[in-house]
Order: sequence, then structure tokens, then C-alpha cells
Amino acid sequence: MSKIRVAVLVGSLRQGSFNRHLALAVGRLAPPEFTFEHIRIDHLPLYNQDFDGAYPDACKRLKQEVEAADALLFVTPEYNRSIPGVLKNAIDIASRPWGTNSFAGKPAGVIGISVGATGTALAQQHLRGVLAYLDVPTLGQPEVFIHNKEGLMDADGKITSEGTHRFLQGFVDRYVEWVRLITRK
Repeated sequence: MSKIRVAVLVGSLRQGSFNRHLALAVGRLAPPEFTFEHIRIDHLPLYNQDFDGAYPDACKRLKQEVEAADALLFVTPEYNRSIPGVLKNAIDIASRPWGTNSFAGKPAGVIGISVGATGTALAQQHLRGVLAYLDVPTLGQPEVFIHNKEGLMDADGKITSEGTHRFLQGFVDRYVEWVRLITRK
């Protein structure tokens, strides 16, 4: 089987981010032909249509990294019932200027973890709406709204809860199958 490159965009900049740990855990559960490349978004300028004609280098790099990927994985926290500004900014940058949407047609998964009981359900709903507009086919099921509790993960982001590990493995298996179907790899 050929390699499948997955661009991972984590919407949390926090050093001890639960979502970054979740992204790493998902990558460990995937088969070896899937490589998960975490895309840096913390250094991007705020999107401004004035630079559509001459994109800053950091923005060009983001677009190139997304374009080089076969698939996408968005891992988002929920801030004020929506997606974090840093993630929306990265999406705006990589989908612009008009007619150069780097995300178009790439299959995506959307997952998240939060200390709140509903996980990241509303943030994911908002993100799915944005991705639908950008022509990003998004895996619908299973949805992954993880409620972070004491003992769920260790300090390295390894899932220590057997039930959560099984659930995430089910998501990864379905995501892998779906990405292969869409990319025909």
C-alpha cells in the first residue's frame, strides 16, 4: 500500500494541550502507511485580504503543507461554544486567496477533547460547516466528543482508559477505511 500523508491541525496552542495529546494518540493507533504531520499554526499572521496578492512566507508554507497532504485531521478544543480563533485563522489563510483553496477535495476527520461534559460538540459542528463550504468531505461517524477526566491519558498523551482506547481505535479504523476510499490509495 502507498503512504498516506495526513495533515493534522490542532486548534490549541497550550503547551499541555489535551487536543495535541489526542492527536498524538490517534496517530499511534493508525496503520504504518499513515503518517501524521502536525502543521504549525501558532506563527501565522492574522488573515488580511490585503496580502492576497503577495502572501507572507508563513502563509505560503501552510498552503504547501496542506496541499502536500492526502487527508486532513482537525483536532479542536471548544472556546465559547465554537472553534478557536487560531484554527479559523489557519483555515482562512489556507483557503485563500479566492480560487486557491488548499483544502478542497481532501477527506477530513474532526475530533476533540475538553474538560466539559459535552466535549467539543458545538465547536465540531461549527467547524464542519466551514469545511463543507470549503469542499472538504468530512467523515460523519463516529463522532468523537471526548470528555477529559482524571486518568484518561498519561503525561505523554497515551490513552490509559481501556474503553476510550477501544472507542478511538474504532474511530481510527473507520477514518483509515474512509480516507482510503476517498483517496483510492
